[in-house]
Amino acid sequence: AALKDGLRSQVSAALKEGRVTPTELCQRCLALIKSTKFLNAYITVAEETALKQAEESEQRYKRGQPLGILDGIPIAVKDNFNTAGIETTCASNMLKGYISPYNATVVQKLLDQGAVLLGKTNLDEFAMGSGSTDGVFGPVRNPWSYSKQYKEKSVPKSHSEDEESNWVITGGSSGGSAAAVSSFTCFAAIGSDTGGSTRNPAAHCGVVGLKPTYGLISRHGLIPLVNSMDVPGILTRCVDDAAVLLGSLAGHDPKDSTTIQDDFKPFELPNLTDVSKLSIGIPKEYHVPGLSSEILALWSKAADLFKNAGAKVVEVSLPHTRYSIVCYHVLCTAEVASNMARFDGLEYGHRSDKKESTESMYAATRREGFNDVVRGRILSGNYFLLKQNYEKYFVKAQKVRRLIVNDFIKVFRSGVDILLTPTTLSDAAPYMEFIQEDNRTRSAQDDILTQAANMAGLPAINVPTALSERGLPVGLQFIGRSFQEKQLLTVAKWFEKQIQFPMIQLEEVKRCDNYVFQHQKSASSS
Repeated sequence: AALKDGLRSQVSAALKEGRVTPTELCQRCLALIKSTKFLNAYITVAEETALKQAEESEQRYKRGQPLGILDGIPIAVKDNFNTAGIETTCASNMLKGYISPYNATVVQKLLDQGAVLLGKTNLDEFAMGSGSTDGVFGPVRNPWSYSKQYKEKSVPKSHSEDEESNWVITGGSSGGSAAAVSSFTCFAAIGSDTGGSTRNPAAHCGVVGLKPTYGLISRHGLIPLVNSMDVPGILTRCVDDAAVLLGSLAGHDPKDSTTIQDDFKPFELPNLTDVSKLSIGIPKEYHVPGLSSEILALWSKAADLFKNAGAKVVEVSLPHTRYSIVCYHVLCTAEVASNMARFDGLEYGHRSDKKESTESMYAATRREGFNDVVRGRILSGNYFLLKQNYEKYFVKAQKVRRLIVNDFIKVFRSGVDILLTPTTLSDAAPYMEFIQEDNRTRSAQDDILTQAANMAGLPAINVPTALSERGLPVGLQFIGRSFQEKQLLTVAKWFEKQIQFPMIQLEEVKRCDNYVFQHQKSASSS
């Protein structure tokens, strides 16, 4: 039961009162990771390290000196954050076997507060994708594919069409982290968000996905994709837990010059009872082609929920939104081309055996180390950065980005507090259907509702809202003002309380429960 409780209200209290120990929690999560291995959510499971950290946490609780609310809490981290002593691969042949000499700041902050690091989660190679299907370790399976809710609604077309061909994607690129939280193998997970990579899989996996304001959480140790848009993301099972993680991770970092200079004060979310002073904006440009009728109806229903509760709901315009996905593609690939230049086979990562010349070694290393998606983005980015194209593409895209930012500024200055939008165009696609289209096409479609918040550096959160007709999760997105995470999360918490999203009914969790219960029973009797 503890696995399904909130961190602040239940789990931390249970640990303090001795009703459950950090070691028991850790063992429970490790057992679940093993029983849900078929999901492919984890690339590396640091079992020995996690149990050692749990034992240290247990000793602190026995002395009555826990380090904080996260002490003893099992957490997973996306495999594009550096972790000392644990392999960091970015799901790529380029970094297979690479062990960083240092921890990313977010990882170090978690460890400093006693969190137990279970392992590293799966992703698209170098976080380039929206399905968590393009990593070298294989695709991540959505836990909802095996839920009672989905199984009851999906009828196989033939006897041979079983779970092996009927499973759905997690979304991406932080699909491993979202699946880990959704399947109860950890209490929270860290992802990264460049164009929606935390919110997209959160929507598909029925969990909360928070992308904080750019600069609020340090990027030091996050292997970069797009420096000007990358943000460490937070995935949890409820909004309150996202606030707990944010309070632990936010603040200035001398190792990241883009972080805020001021100290960040952690906050506890109030229980909002009166929304009459709120102004909720509905951006008309987010009613895009391809938006499913189910999600459109859900979006409208959510707006009515706020309106009926007394909030002011207004239609707003973000006119440059229609250019944002093209603008994002240019800026993203340009920064990717620059960032991927460091992987040359000399200092770390894969090195080709071809030694005819330094140039041939470079070329062979990058051909062998990167997949087609990464190589394609490098080629596109270098094309946009050519001297004859620089002004025409890169500089123009930066100007359009400024217009997109100004649209948001104008809307928030008009008195709107929060924007309410869909997170994804539809529920999760079956894997076999998803891979019919190329990565670039899928990413353009899947990022269309989320990447504008990254371009503007604004905080945004996915809140799981309902189950689709197929029994799969659907989420809605709330976008707030810069550095106004408390207001954003307070509104998201109110909404979460109103809609009461159903908990996943996963057979593997029940089976693991029975196994643990039988094991403990036999151990106690002997």
